[in-house]
Amino acid sequence: VKLLIFVFFAKFVPTNNSSMQIRITECTAPRPDKRAIARTLEEIGDDIDSGLATELTGYLLEGSPVDVTVSFNESSAYRALRKNSLEYEIIED
Repeated sequence: VKLLIFVFFAKFVPTNNSSMQIRITECTAPRPDKRAIARTLEEIGDDIDSGLATELTGYLLEGSPVDVTVSFNESSAYRALRKNSLEYEIIED
């Protein structure tokens, strides 16, 4: 049974900037870099600190999908995820 972790954040987002929910499903790298993945989650996710990013990275590498809210430039987030061989999907509301 896979543990499904949802990370929801309540953060004020200006009306001209929308947030997006991304589900990171797996890491396809043969030897994943835990610190690089945690740094990426910390950079792209709203209100994710280094401790939470490390915890989420552990869940992800164990096989559980992780949901992250992104409210800045989404194309940069996609690039950062691909750079770390992270498979993701966009969650529609």
